[in-house]
Amino acid sequence: MSIPAADRDVALLFATRAVRLFAYGFMSVVLVLHLAAAGLDERQAGLLLTLTLAGDAALSLWITTRADRGGRRRMLLLGAGLMVFAGALFASTRSFALLLVAATLGIMSPSGNEVGPFLAIEQAALSQRLPAARRTSIFAWYQLAGAFATALGSLAAGLLSERLQRGGLAPLASYRIVIAGYGALGVLLALLFTRLSPAVEAPSREAAARPAFLAPDLGLRRSRGVVLRLSALFSLDAFAGGFVVQSFVAWWFHQRFGVAPGLLGGIFFGANVLAGVSALLAAPLARRIGLVNTMVATHLPSNVLLALVPLMPTLPLAIGLLLLRFSISQMDVPTRQSYTMAVVDPGERSAAAGVTGIARTIGAALAPVAAGPLYAVPALAGLPFLVAGGLKVVYDVALWRSFRAVKPPEER
Repeated sequence: MSIPAADRDVALLFATRAVRLFAYGFMSVVLVLHLAAAGLDERQAGLLLTLTLAGDAALSLWITTRADRGGRRRMLLLGAGLMVFAGALFASTRSFALLLVAATLGIMSPSGNEVGPFLAIEQAALSQRLPAARRTSIFAWYQLAGAFATALGSLAAGLLSERLQRGGLAPLASYRIVIAGYGALGVLLALLFTRLSPAVEAPSREAAARPAFLAPDLGLRRSRGVVLRLSALFSLDAFAGGFVVQSFVAWWFHQRFGVAPGLLGGIFFGANVLAGVSALLAAPLARRIGLVNTMVATHLPSNVLLALVPLMPTLPLAIGLLLLRFSISQMDVPTRQSYTMAVVDPGERSAAAGVTGIARTIGAALAPVAAGPLYAVPALAGLPFLVAGGLKVVYDVALWRSFRAVKPPEER
């Protein structure tokens, strides 16, 4: 029996999400460990992570504002190529200058979370191929697929690097093998993107209306005000999260408690599995209390838990609190994505997803350069958790006050 083209495209988009997030989790656990083994100090690592995220933001802006006019599949393939470029260069050199080039021009995720142009383009394609009534639930499953993939990638990287080191390889060599695997996954991602049907492309009437790079409206007309307000808030949330990207948290556990790479992989495997399950629970909760209320009611307590992690005196307590935090931390992700798609004009969804996503990337990019020096001082290494938790609480309150009265169509 033949499978409808729409279902094939949805399945492929889930597969590309899984491969990409596996790669991000695979890289993130060993990234800062690799930089330290290559001779970089915490300040250099923070600068490099900031440039990684800043470069991702610039590339995402260029790619997402051209995707509807230049071809969504073509732009997705370009993004996959930039993943391959970053993995190849990181795995082959310890030169700080060349690593900065790879960080700025390539695509990688220090946090293990979604970066680059992929999410915005895939969200637009999914919204085009699915009925509106299924949007939030499909976005929740889409988030779950990514969370499980990140978890498996984190676990695989930790176990692989530890096994290689036990087999006699130096730490730097083991981390380079993991990072080379990241580049190979970029090749697989590109192959999957070639299988998408032409139906994922923007309709010609919408494509013709898309602006050139850095045009003043960036494709936003009637939705401009709401998108800019959301972008400002999302940027604050991402800036806070940039203080506790997964690479830095892995480094903190390694330095504070002497946690080996294998256990680090296990910790973040569990954390990301819990995050994925929590995202799946967001859809039924949103149907009961609304998208904005779900975003705030689940995100707020998770941020309090985040701030408490460095105050734990033992490794089991720190791990337990981190896992408890992840069990509710991602319920705002599918609801946030669905809310954005719901409150903007249907013809401006690609641009809205791109602009809000880029705002998050820019916010996240500014934090690591400030967080790096804090992690370098043992007495201050817990401060980034407190800063992140506090700023995220501010974001939650501001979001609720600004958007509690702006209802998506299904809640009116």
